[in-house]
Amino acid sequence: MPDPFRQMANLWWLWLIFGVFWIVVALVVLQFDQASVTTVGVLIGIMFLVSGVQQFFLGSLARGAMQWILWIFAVLFVIAGVISLIRPKDTFAGIADILGFLFLLVGIFWLVQAFAERDTNDLWWFGLISGVALIILAFWTGGQFFITKVYTLLVFAGIWALFHGVGDLITAFQIRKLRDLPDLRP
Repeated sequence: MPDPFRQMANLWWLWLIFGVFWIVVALVVLQFDQASVTTVGVLIGIMFLVSGVQQFFLGSLARGAMQWILWIFAVLFVIAGVISLIRPKDTFAGIADILGFLFLLVGIFWLVQAFAERDTNDLWWFGLISGVALIILAFWTGGQFFITKVYTLLVFAGIWALFHGVGDLITAFQIRKLRDLPDLRP
């Protein structure tokens, strides 16, 4: 009978593809100096949709409570993506208004994920640092004016994509390392 962990480890290249995708998104977003509101709203919608698809995929590989957590986040990301694509201008304004809260949610998710992976991922601290950075950014952006939040939103979208991409690249090579381990079953 095939080992499900070994089968998942053979798919390490998917995380590599996701990582490269997110880094390219980060480079595109961070190139905007005076991006249009609609363009940024559409980019945010696409980021939500891709993140939702990725969470659905990861949820299908997980078991127990982690599977349900990933699926709940996947549904929320997909809903946010669809709404963002339907009304990109409203998405931009809405996200700029609730930017601190979004930073806080993503930061907490990354912290929980880092601690959940601590026993299996030698580089779990990257998620910890990313989560702490976003939580600090959440409190910093909470007191800014809307126009300042617009530029912070652009930077956030780029940094989020960059952290996501680097995290996926790290995960890809961690999973590949597991694939190459000898079978430990008797």
